[in-house]
Amino acid sequence: MNQQIFHFGVLRAACIVLWEKGPGCVVVDPSFYLPGEQEQLYAFFKEHSLLPEAILLTHAHFDHIEGVQPLSDDFGGLPVYLSPADAPVIADLDKQCRFLGQPVPGLQVPLRDLHDAEVLDLAGMRFEVIATPGHSPGCVCYYARKARLLVSGDTLFAGTIGRTDLGHGDYDRLMESIMTRLMPLDGDTLVLPGHGPSTTIGEERDGNPFLQPFNEPYEEE
Repeated sequence: MNQQIFHFGVLRAACIVLWEKGPGCVVVDPSFYLPGEQEQLYAFFKEHSLLPEAILLTHAHFDHIEGVQPLSDDFGGLPVYLSPADAPVIADLDKQCRFLGQPVPGLQVPLRDLHDAEVLDLAGMRFEVIATPGHSPGCVCYYARKARLLVSGDTLFAGTIGRTDLGHGDYDRLMESIMTRLMPLDGDTLVLPGHGPSTTIGEERDGNPFLQPFNEPYEEE
């Protein structure tokens, strides 16, 4: 599976393009907003002869959805997938953006509900939906089992975990999501987070200070 990651917007959220042979591709969390970012993404599509077929959202915080409306509109009304559990986050978009001095993103598009363990076949790729509530109620990860690739959104990062102090967050649920849903994946699974560098499940088991007991030294009784 091919991948291209852009870090867009004031919070440098990851906008991830995934494709197999093309021309079909999917875009996860289209976060473009600043001048030139939309043009950069579209130039990439043109350079690689790619045509977006769907938008996958890991959650509905404003920095991950700023480009949803124009991307969907510009490519003929792309389907947009989001967990319905993030409805309260969408309802609070105005409050989020006002607090941070950012414009409210348009989201006047039909949303397709996502559910845990659902399988999406898009653009010649298969994604398993893994519900990981905690950073927000409707956070999900997208797992391409065959490619051993996980798009983790703001649930799991290289060396850290998602915040839970932004409204609608829950630390205990976040930790349960990571420990029970993500850590059991194969160690060589490539993790593409919503911010920052890529990592692997194995690297996070061994070195992420938040993920006990995986990084506790073994002690003989």
